[in-house]
Amino acid sequence: MKKTLLGLGVALLGLASGSAVAGYADDRAEIQNLSNRYMVAVDAGDIETVMSTWADDGRLIWVYGDEHGKAAIRKAMSGFGGGKKVDIPEGATSRPRTRHQIINHVIDVNGNTAKTIAYWFALTNNTPQKDVQLLYFGHYEDDLVKVNGKWLFKQRHVYNESMPNRAVFYPGLGEKDPRAK
Repeated sequence: MKKTLLGLGVALLGLASGSAVAGYADDRAEIQNLSNRYMVAVDAGDIETVMSTWADDGRLIWVYGDEHGKAAIRKAMSGFGGGKKVDIPEGATSRPRTRHQIINHVIDVNGNTAKTIAYWFALTNNTPQKDVQLLYFGHYEDDLVKVNGKWLFKQRHVYNESMPNRAVFYPGLGEKDPRAK
């Protein structure tokens, strides 16, 4: 009887810990997919999908300003990325594009909130030579919230390390001031 109870206890513990690992893995996969869906939608100019990634009280901090709430974020992002108007000549069979990539996700989940850091870069073929070049690079520092079982951006801080809002070092990435002794 003791062996049976012990075996049952070990089995339940295994199921519980397996469930916790599966929960974290599911959250991590959903969060990474959220970031990817956001990037693809930005490049496609799909503002509805972009907006579906944001909490109602979301905050976007980026090189163009500090946007509070979905209405402000929608206004700021509507003409960004693939949402910019492009003149395509009659008979064209292709057009210049920019593609954003996101890599190196570090994701820390704590219940229904999460913090993420990820690197991003943008490639373009909109060059005089019509070749592919690195356009920009930087990183995201995100706060997320799970609402009705769905992960959303609560705050997204975009550091564009090719623009004026770049810094000497980024504490959010674990960097230390290289000037300090």
